[in-house]
Amino acid sequence: MAAIAERPTIDGIADKVFAGERISAEDALALFQHPNLNDLSALADHCRMRTTLWAEPGPSVSVGTSHPSETEGGASRKPIVTYLVGRILNYTNVCWVRCKFCAFYRVPGHGEGYLLSDEEILDKVRDTVEQGGTEILFQGGLNPKLKIDYFERVFGMIKDAYPDVVLHALSPAEIIYVAHISKLTLEQTLTRLKAVGHHSIPGAGGEILVDRVRKVIAPYKDTTDEWLECMRVASGLGMRSTASMMFGHVETLEDRVEHLGRIRDLQDECRPFRAFVTWSFQPEETDLPIAKKASSFDYLRTVAVSRVFLDNFENLQLSILTQGPKIAQTALRYGANDFGSTMIEENVVSAAGNKFILNAEEFERLIRDAGYEPRQRNTRYELLSA
Repeated sequence: MAAIAERPTIDGIADKVFAGERISAEDALALFQHPNLNDLSALADHCRMRTTLWAEPGPSVSVGTSHPSETEGGASRKPIVTYLVGRILNYTNVCWVRCKFCAFYRVPGHGEGYLLSDEEILDKVRDTVEQGGTEILFQGGLNPKLKIDYFERVFGMIKDAYPDVVLHALSPAEIIYVAHISKLTLEQTLTRLKAVGHHSIPGAGGEILVDRVRKVIAPYKDTTDEWLECMRVASGLGMRSTASMMFGHVETLEDRVEHLGRIRDLQDECRPFRAFVTWSFQPEETDLPIAKKASSFDYLRTVAVSRVFLDNFENLQLSILTQGPKIAQTALRYGANDFGSTMIEENVVSAAGNKFILNAEEFERLIRDAGYEPRQRNTRYELLSA
């Protein structure tokens, strides 16, 4: 009789983590099911500190503080938590895909559909720069009227007027659709967009990279393999991306682990991702009948397991937009090292009635109060001058 495989234990997983070994999918599932959040925090914080950046030594932290610090020559230095000043520029809300989790889209021909004018787009970019922003997250819907010539013209217009702004633009779903209606390959599409200033790709549209789940929440959207292939092609052209996961809807814990495994495997293959961000589904005003939101405990657990499992990701971004400032601070002890963007403007998550949008000063206060050193970064995770 074949031996029954033993279920992973927290002690066995901890031994792997502290030895610097990779955990398995079975280990990750066991962590999702582990009841003690403090254990997960300890493991995730250990993994986060492996690649952390440290601020220059400053005044010593008082004895007895719970703030993380490291002593050097009698002075303590704090681990850095980064953040970005940017704007989500939703150029259109017209989208034919009808994702059940989205409260933002309007189908083609709807009276509330819009496409921003060139002047409106440039005004928003100018306002971002004047507020110290460095990134425009240019994202909208799958608008059948917009082929590649539209994006070439608009991206070129932005880069001509504001050459230092980074265009973190278009989800894989948008890129795949633009390629399709423009009768181009993915490589041709991305090559042309890169030539006019398209710098990197946000991980939106990943949701859960399990086709069974995708067919329920977004049946007309790209498949798991199509999403991954877009990121693979972009990486081959020198364009980096972020990876994301939206949880707390119809997926199982096994689905979350499969999603994480998919992006870890692709990161091993071609390193397309600069960072990972996860957030919980916001059900208000959507067509996805989920009775309850995922809890804050579920969010912290998911952040922690992601940090431990994604051992080839340096940066894990928290979601203050959906979780609020208190849970965001707590997530810094569960593996997150980046506060994300101040988001001068955001319309997609806010369309579902959720809006925690804070400015840079408030970000820095929250980070310092949690015992870390705040530093502004750019899209490439390069630290900007203090």
